[in-house]
Amino acid sequence: MSRPPFLALPPCARAHTLHTARGDFAVHEAAPPAGALQRGTALLVPGFTGSKEDFIALLEPLAQRGFRVLAVDGRGQHESGGPRDESGYAQEELAQDVLAQAAAALGGSGSTDGTTAGGIDGGTGGSPLHLLGHSLGGLITRAAVIKDPSPFASLTLMSSGPASIAKTQQKRTSMLIDALVSTRADMEAVWRAMRELDPPEAAEASTPPDVAEFLHRRWLSTVPEQLIAAGRQLMGEPDRVPELAAVPLPKHVLSGAVDYAWPVPLMDDMAVRLGARRTVIQDAEHSPAAERPEPTARALADFWEQEYPTVA
Repeated sequence: MSRPPFLALPPCARAHTLHTARGDFAVHEAAPPAGALQRGTALLVPGFTGSKEDFIALLEPLAQRGFRVLAVDGRGQHESGGPRDESGYAQEELAQDVLAQAAAALGGSGSTDGTTAGGIDGGTGGSPLHLLGHSLGGLITRAAVIKDPSPFASLTLMSSGPASIAKTQQKRTSMLIDALVSTRADMEAVWRAMRELDPPEAAEASTPPDVAEFLHRRWLSTVPEQLIAAGRQLMGEPDRVPELAAVPLPKHVLSGAVDYAWPVPLMDDMAVRLGARRTVIQDAEHSPAAERPEPTARALADFWEQEYPTVA
C-alpha cells in the first residue's frame, strides 16, 4: 500500500466533499496561487487499498505549476461511503464514478456550499481536465476513458499495467480476499495478519507514528466488499491496450524504476503500444507520488504543459 510521507495539507489545499450525480466523494483540492497562470485541472484516482492521501505530496508542487488538483477517495475508500455489496464495485460502476467526478470538476460543483471550487472558473471555459490513475486506479480510469474520453485532455497511467497483476502479487491478493471472506470481513483481524506477512523493511517502526496510525485507520474505514471486488479485478483484468490505443487522447505511462505489481518492462512495452510518453522515476517503486513526489510532480506538469502550453 502507498504510504504518504506526511498528512498535513499544504496551505494551498483543503479537504471537502465533491458532490456528483453518482453521490458524494471525499477530496483534497489544491488551487494555484492567486494571479498565477491557470493551466488546467487534474483529477487523481488512487489504487488498491489507497486513498486521496497517496497524492498529498503532489498537491503543492502541481498547484505551483498552475494546476488545480483534485485527489479523490473512490467509493468505499477511506472517507467516501460505499455499498456493502460487491456488485457496487464492478469496474463499470467505478468508471462511471470517474466520469461523474469529472463532470463535477468541470462544472464547478465540487464545493460543500455550492460555490465554485478551485481557481479556474470552476473548470469551465475550455480549461483542460487531465486524468491520472494509480495502480488499480489506472485500470479504472482506462475504463472511463474508453467509455467516454470527451471530458478529458489526457490520461496518465501511474504504476499500472496492461492487464492483470504479476503472478506473485496475484497469490498475495488471493490470500487477502480469502482472509476477508473467511473472517466475515473482520478488518482488524485481517490487518494484524497482513502486518505479520510484511517483510522486515516494511515494519511500522520505519513509518512515522502519525502515518502508521493513519494507515491503520484508513484500512478500518475501507469497505471490505470494495477490497474484495478490487482484488478480483486486479487478478482478472484483460489486456485492453488496443482499445485504449484507439482513443484519441495524449497518454503518459509513469512508474518507478522497480514495480512488484507490474514489471517495469511490461509498462515499457505498454507505452510503446499506446504511443504514450514514458517516464521512469528513479529511486521509486510502486508509489512514486509518495516515494519521490518532486520529480513525479515535475514529470506530470511537464507532460500536461506540453499538451496544453497555455490556457486562454
